Amino acid sequence: MQRLGNLMRHFHLVAGMAQATGTDLVGAVRNGDLSQENWAGMEQTCRACSWALDCPAWLAAYETVACAPQTCLNKTRFTALKSAATKRYKRVA
Repeated sequence: MQRLGNLMRHFHLVAGMAQATGTDLVGAVRNGDLSQENWAGMEQTCRACSWALDCPAWLAAYETVACAPQTCLNKTRFTALKSAATKRYKRVA
């Protein structure tokens, strides 16, 4: 079994991937699309990801992207949160 990575390091990786993909995690919590427990779960998933060692270099190379790379274990979660925010924005506009 792989050892889990440093919690703060992975907190920053999740935040960095959210920023790169245009996913507003704080807004998702505020709007009820993401619970604190699910956010913590994303960090735990990141901690267990074997690609996490390559993630910082990827984030440094790609400032803004449409979605997280296939290798990101949280890709589906980022996509879903961004989609929910986009739908909410379209309803309001």
